This record gives sequence, structure tokens and C-alpha cells, in this order.
Amino acid sequence: MRNILTLTQRELRSYFQSPIAYAVITVFLVVTGVIFWLRFSFFYQYSLEVSRNPYMMQQYEINVTEQVLEPIFYTISFLSLFVIPMLTMRSFSEDKKSGAIELLLTYPVRDIEVALSKLLACFIVYACMIALTLLYPALTAKLSNPETASVVMGYVGLLLSGAAFVSVGMFISSMTENQIIAVATSYGLLLLFWLLGATEDSVPPPYNTVLTDLSLFNHMENFARGVLNTRDLVYYLNFVILFMFLTLRSLEVTKWKGKA
Repeated sequence: MRNILTLTQRELRSYFQSPIAYAVITVFLVVTGVIFWLRFSFFYQYSLEVSRNPYMMQQYEINVTEQVLEPIFYTISFLSLFVIPMLTMRSFSEDKKSGAIELLLTYPVRDIEVALSKLLACFIVYACMIALTLLYPALTAKLSNPETASVVMGYVGLLLSGAAFVSVGMFISSMTENQIIAVATSYGLLLLFWLLGATEDSVPPPYNTVLTDLSLFNHMENFARGVLNTRDLVYYLNFVILFMFLTLRSLEVTKWKGKA
């Protein structure tokens, strides 16, 4: 455990000593902030119109959680799919390119400690980024009454999906020393897992059900709606474990090549 914490601190220092983390977080917050402002402005105007018209009040429901925060959770999760590979691209690629990976893997630490420390460091950076978006439900609560349980579940879903994205990005990074290839391949693989649910209507059963169950988007959907389903929780945990396992196998291959 001490080795993991030491290596995690080392990774965190390298993240925040580089301008990449600050640039990624800034762009992420600007984009999500603009989208939140647009959605909330539309909701505010819509609620004013409905409140002025008794007929509309009977026909249309005003729910800030469903109309503002739920779409924001989808947006944040989808944007994270593009942001996280920019954080994970250097996880192993940079060490492989500089030759430091061979030295790191010969330290008196296990491969799993190296992998977990990199996963934890990147996840902490992502969690800090997500924590800054708590401003959105806080601002919403000033003017409306969002459902607390739904907000909590939404953020749980963001953290779980973020951990899944990080595990994929780390695996790809462990396979190449080229950071551009790492980020592009991570994008492609994550998009594939995200869009699997869209094939539901075009693929015959039972294959459509299998593809839907594998979709990252479909499992995030319940969390965004404020629903806790153990199947979604198990899916994300298994997803992270699978790609951590693949990362460890990739590190073993790197070791063999270094000895050859």
C-alpha cells in the first residue's frame, strides 16, 4: 500500500507540473459551463412562460433535475470520453519512449502497484475536475429545487464511468510509446463502447441485448436519471478490472521484450 501511495504522489506531481492537466481542465469547464448556462437559460425562460399560463401549467411539468441536470450529466460523461484519453495518453507512453518504463518495472514494486498508482493518480485528477462541476447543481439549487438523490447518483455515475474511461486509456497507453496513437486509439475504443447501445434496433435478438448490455452509455443512463441499479455498478467495476488485467498483461510483454 505504501508503494502505491508513493507512486501515486509521484504521478500526481508529474500531472500538475505539466500544463496539460490545467489546459484539459480549463477547456472541459468552459465547454460544460457554456452548455449548462444555455440549458438553464432555456429552462428559466420555459418555466416563466409556463407559470404565466394556467393551461400550460396543467399540461407541462417543470422539473429542473430532468430538464437541466440530467442532460448535463450526459454531456459531462460524453465530454469525459474525449478528455480522459488526453490525461491517460502519457501514463505509460511517456515512460516507454524515454526508456524509464524498464527502470520502473525493475524497482522493488509489483506491476500491479505501478498500474494501480497510475490509475489512481489519473482518476484523482478526473475527480477534481468533476468536483468543480458541483457548481452547476449548487447554482441550480439557488433558483430551484433539484432532487438531491438524483444529483448524488448522477455524480456516482460520472465517477464510475470516468474510472472505466481511465482504465481503457491506460491499457492503450501501455501498448505504445506514441502518445498521439494512444489518445486516438483510446477515443476510438471508448466511442465504440459508448455507441454499442445505438445498434439495438438494427441488430436482431439476442445480439442486440448483448450489445446494449456492453454499452457505456446505457449504464450511465440509469445514474443520470437518479436510479441505482446494481447491474450498472457491477458492469463498471468489471470493466475496470478487465482493462486493468489487460494492462498488466501488456506490462508483462514489455518486461519480456526488455529481457530479450
